[in-house]
Amino acid sequence: MMKSKNGGVSRRRRVAQVLLMVPVLLLLASCRGSMIQDMLNQPKFIPLRENTFYPDLRSARAPVEGTVARGQLEDDELLYTGLVDGKEADVFPFPITDADLARGRERYNIFCSPCHSELGDGNGMIVQRGFKRPPSYMEARLMKAPVGHFFFVISHGRGSMADYAAQVPVADRWRIAAYIRALQLSQTASPNDVPAGQQIAKGATQDTSGELKLAQAKEDIRPAGEAVSTTETDSMEAK
Repeated sequence: MMKSKNGGVSRRRRVAQVLLMVPVLLLLASCRGSMIQDMLNQPKFIPLRENTFYPDLRSARAPVEGTVARGQLEDDELLYTGLVDGKEADVFPFPITDADLARGRERYNIFCSPCHSELGDGNGMIVQRGFKRPPSYMEARLMKAPVGHFFFVISHGRGSMADYAAQVPVADRWRIAAYIRALQLSQTASPNDVPAGQQIAKGATQDTSGELKLAQAKEDIRPAGEAVSTTETDSMEAK
Protein backbone atom coordinates (compact mmCIF):
# COMPACT_ATOMS: atom_id res chain seq x y z
CA MET A 1 0.00 0.00 0.00
CA MET A 2 1.40 3.36 -0.99
CA LYS A 3 1.74 6.03 1.68
CA SER A 4 0.72 9.54 0.86
CA LYS A 5 3.36 12.14 0.25
CA ASN A 6 1.87 14.42 2.91
CA GLY A 7 2.02 11.63 5.46
CA GLY A 8 5.76 11.15 4.88
CA VAL A 9 6.44 14.84 5.29
CA SER A 10 4.49 14.96 8.52
CA ARG A 11 6.44 12.03 9.96
CA ARG A 12 9.77 13.57 9.05
CA ARG A 13 8.68 16.81 10.70
CA ARG A 14 7.87 15.00 13.95
CA VAL A 15 11.21 13.22 13.89
CA ALA A 16 12.98 16.53 13.37
CA GLN A 17 11.12 18.06 16.30
CA VAL A 18 12.12 15.16 18.55
CA LEU A 19 15.73 15.44 17.50
CA LEU A 20 15.69 19.14 18.27
CA MET A 21 14.25 18.49 21.72
CA VAL A 22 16.96 16.00 22.67
CA PRO A 23 19.74 18.61 23.12
CA VAL A 24 17.39 20.80 25.14
CA LEU A 25 16.52 17.89 27.45
CA LEU A 26 20.18 16.99 27.83
CA LEU A 27 21.04 20.59 28.71
CA LEU A 28 18.31 20.73 31.35
CA ALA A 29 19.39 17.40 32.79
CA SER A 30 23.01 18.52 32.99
CA CYS A 31 22.09 21.23 35.53
CA ARG A 32 21.40 18.50 38.04
CA GLY A 33 23.82 15.92 36.71
CA SER A 34 26.74 14.48 38.63
CA MET A 35 29.29 15.99 36.25
CA ILE A 36 28.09 19.57 36.77
CA GLN A 37 27.71 21.22 40.20
CA ASP A 38 24.16 21.31 41.47
CA MET A 39 23.16 24.97 41.05
CA LEU A 40 20.37 24.58 43.59
CA ASN A 41 22.72 23.40 46.31
CA GLN A 42 25.76 25.64 46.12
CA PRO A 43 28.56 25.44 48.72
CA LYS A 44 27.59 28.48 50.78
CA PHE A 45 26.90 29.29 54.41
CA ILE A 46 23.18 29.34 55.19
CA PRO A 47 22.30 31.14 58.44
CA LEU A 48 21.58 28.85 61.42
CA ARG A 49 22.27 25.72 59.34
CA GLU A 50 24.91 23.20 60.41
CA ASN A 51 28.24 23.51 58.63
CA THR A 52 30.81 20.75 58.98
CA PHE A 53 33.69 23.00 57.90
CA TYR A 54 34.08 24.32 61.46
CA PRO A 55 34.63 22.22 64.59
CA ASP A 56 31.60 23.76 66.35
CA LEU A 57 29.42 23.02 63.27
CA ARG A 58 28.05 26.58 63.23
CA SER A 59 27.72 28.43 59.93
CA ALA A 60 27.23 31.81 61.66
CA ARG A 61 30.63 33.06 62.78
CA ALA A 62 31.43 35.65 65.43
CA PRO A 63 33.32 38.74 64.19
CA VAL A 64 37.06 38.65 64.62
CA GLU A 65 37.98 40.11 68.00
CA GLY A 66 38.70 43.83 67.76
CA THR A 67 36.86 44.42 64.50
CA VAL A 68 34.39 47.30 64.23
CA ALA A 69 31.68 47.82 61.66
CA ARG A 70 32.29 50.68 59.26
CA GLY A 71 31.07 53.95 60.77
CA GLN A 72 30.60 52.45 64.25
CA LEU A 73 33.96 53.06 65.87
CA GLU A 74 32.47 55.70 68.19
CA ASP A 75 35.85 56.72 69.57
CA ASP A 76 34.72 60.24 70.45
CA GLU A 77 33.85 59.95 74.14
CA LEU A 78 32.15 63.34 74.36
CA LEU A 79 30.04 62.89 71.23
CA TYR A 80 28.81 59.39 71.94
CA THR A 81 28.58 59.33 75.74
CA GLY A 82 28.17 62.94 76.88
CA LEU A 83 31.08 62.36 79.26
CA VAL A 84 34.60 63.68 79.59
CA ASP A 85 36.93 61.59 81.76
CA GLY A 86 33.87 59.79 83.09
CA LYS A 87 32.03 62.95 84.15
CA GLU A 88 29.03 64.63 82.51
CA ALA A 89 30.36 67.22 80.10
CA ASP A 90 29.40 70.88 80.14
CA VAL A 91 30.27 71.49 76.49
CA PHE A 92 28.81 70.48 73.16
CA PRO A 93 30.81 68.27 70.77
CA PHE A 94 29.94 70.58 67.86
CA PRO A 95 28.81 74.22 67.49
CA ILE A 96 25.09 74.70 68.05
CA THR A 97 23.50 76.82 65.33
CA ASP A 98 19.99 78.19 64.88
CA ALA A 99 19.29 75.24 62.57
CA ASP A 100 20.39 72.84 65.31
CA LEU A 101 18.07 74.52 67.81
CA ALA A 102 15.19 74.32 65.36
CA ARG A 103 15.86 70.64 64.83
CA GLY A 104 16.19 70.12 68.58
CA ARG A 105 12.86 71.82 69.16
CA GLU A 106 11.18 69.61 66.57
CA ARG A 107 12.62 66.40 68.07
CA TYR A 108 11.85 67.58 71.62
CA ASN A 109 8.22 68.26 70.77
CA ILE A 110 7.91 64.80 69.23
CA PHE A 111 9.68 62.66 71.82
CA CYS A 112 9.86 64.71 75.02
CA SER A 113 6.91 67.09 75.26
CA PRO A 114 4.25 64.36 75.89
CA CYS A 115 5.73 64.01 79.39
CA HIS A 116 7.86 67.13 79.93
CA SER A 117 5.44 69.52 78.13
CA GLU A 118 6.44 72.07 75.53
CA LEU A 119 7.46 74.46 78.34
CA GLY A 120 9.61 71.87 80.07
CA ASP A 121 7.67 72.16 83.34
CA GLY A 122 6.85 68.43 83.49
CA ASN A 123 3.13 68.86 82.93
CA GLY A 124 2.77 67.12 79.58
CA MET A 125 -0.41 65.61 78.25
CA ILE A 126 0.51 62.11 79.45
CA VAL A 127 1.09 63.49 82.93
CA GLN A 128 -2.30 65.21 82.83
CA ARG A 129 -3.80 61.79 82.17
CA GLY A 130 -2.20 60.13 85.18
CA PHE A 131 1.40 59.31 84.29
CA LYS A 132 4.12 60.07 86.85
CA ARG A 133 5.23 63.68 86.57
CA PRO A 134 8.89 64.26 85.64
CA PRO A 135 10.87 67.08 87.26
CA SER A 136 10.66 70.56 85.79
CA TYR A 137 13.70 71.70 83.86
CA MET A 138 13.43 74.94 85.83
CA GLU A 139 14.33 73.22 89.09
CA ALA A 140 17.58 74.55 90.54
CA ARG A 141 19.17 71.10 90.31
CA LEU A 142 18.55 70.84 86.56
CA MET A 143 19.32 74.49 85.89
CA LYS A 144 22.83 73.75 87.18
CA ALA A 145 23.12 70.36 85.47
CA PRO A 146 25.73 70.16 82.70
CA VAL A 147 24.38 69.71 79.19
CA GLY A 148 25.95 66.25 79.07
CA HIS A 149 23.48 65.20 81.76
CA PHE A 150 20.52 65.62 79.40
CA PHE A 151 22.34 63.76 76.62
CA PHE A 152 23.16 60.91 79.00
CA VAL A 153 19.58 60.57 80.25
CA ILE A 154 18.19 60.59 76.70
CA SER A 155 20.67 57.87 75.80
CA HIS A 156 20.21 55.62 78.85
CA GLY A 157 16.95 56.63 80.51
CA ARG A 158 16.41 57.27 84.20
CA GLY A 159 13.73 56.29 86.69
CA SER A 160 10.45 55.71 84.87
CA MET A 161 11.83 57.24 81.68
CA ALA A 162 12.99 54.73 79.07
CA ASP A 163 16.02 55.44 76.93
CA TYR A 164 15.55 56.93 73.47
CA ALA A 165 18.83 55.75 71.94
CA ALA A 166 16.99 53.71 69.31
CA GLN A 167 14.60 56.51 68.35
CA VAL A 168 16.90 59.53 68.45
CA PRO A 169 20.29 59.61 66.66
CA VAL A 170 23.34 60.84 68.55
CA ALA A 171 23.48 64.28 66.91
CA ASP A 172 19.76 64.87 67.55
CA ARG A 173 20.22 64.03 71.24
CA TRP A 174 22.71 66.89 71.50
CA ARG A 175 20.31 69.18 69.65
CA ILE A 176 17.54 68.27 72.09
CA ALA A 177 19.91 68.95 74.98
CA ALA A 178 20.69 72.37 73.49
CA TYR A 179 16.98 73.09 73.12
CA ILE A 180 16.38 72.10 76.75
CA ARG A 181 19.01 74.63 77.74
CA ALA A 182 17.26 77.23 75.58
CA LEU A 183 13.97 76.31 77.29
CA GLN A 184 15.54 76.93 80.67
CA LEU A 185 16.82 80.31 79.53
CA SER A 186 13.50 81.27 77.97
CA GLN A 187 11.60 80.56 81.18
CA THR A 188 13.99 82.27 83.57
CA ALA A 189 15.67 85.06 81.59
CA SER A 190 15.14 88.72 82.38
CA PRO A 191 16.05 91.94 80.53
CA ASN A 192 19.16 92.14 82.71
CA ASP A 193 20.46 88.97 81.01
CA VAL A 194 20.58 90.64 77.60
CA PRO A 195 24.23 91.32 76.64
CA ALA A 196 25.29 94.92 76.20
CA GLY A 197 24.52 96.20 72.74
CA GLN A 198 21.71 93.67 72.17
CA GLN A 199 18.00 94.45 72.10
CA ILE A 200 15.04 92.41 73.28
CA ALA A 201 13.15 91.02 70.30
CA LYS A 202 9.60 92.25 69.96
CA GLY A 203 8.26 88.70 69.86
CA ALA A 204 9.67 87.84 73.29
CA THR A 205 6.62 88.90 75.27
CA GLN A 206 4.93 87.17 78.17
CA ASP A 207 1.90 85.03 77.51
CA THR A 208 -1.16 84.65 79.77
CA SER A 209 0.69 82.23 82.06
CA GLY A 210 3.49 84.72 82.64
CA GLU A 211 6.06 82.60 80.74
CA LEU A 212 8.39 84.06 78.11
CA LYS A 213 7.71 82.76 74.64
CA LEU A 214 10.53 80.57 73.42
CA ALA A 215 10.14 81.51 69.78
CA GLN A 216 12.25 84.65 70.31
CA ALA A 217 14.06 83.78 73.52
CA LYS A 218 17.25 82.62 71.85
CA GLU A 219 17.46 85.95 70.03
CA ASP A 220 17.12 87.78 73.36
CA ILE A 221 20.16 86.14 74.90
CA ARG A 222 22.66 85.74 72.09
CA PRO A 223 23.67 87.19 68.74
CA ALA A 224 22.47 85.30 65.68
CA GLY A 225 24.71 82.34 64.82
CA GLU A 226 26.40 82.14 68.24
CA ALA A 227 26.33 78.77 69.99
CA VAL A 228 24.28 78.17 73.12
CA SER A 229 26.25 78.45 76.36
CA THR A 230 26.64 75.34 78.41
CA THR A 231 28.33 76.70 81.53
CA GLU A 232 25.92 79.23 83.01
CA THR A 233 22.52 80.39 81.90
CA ASP A 234 23.67 83.99 81.82
CA SER A 235 26.99 83.59 79.98
CA MET A 236 27.05 83.31 76.23
CA GLU A 237 29.99 81.30 74.93
CA ALA A 238 30.19 79.52 71.57
CA LYS A 239 31.49 75.94 71.85
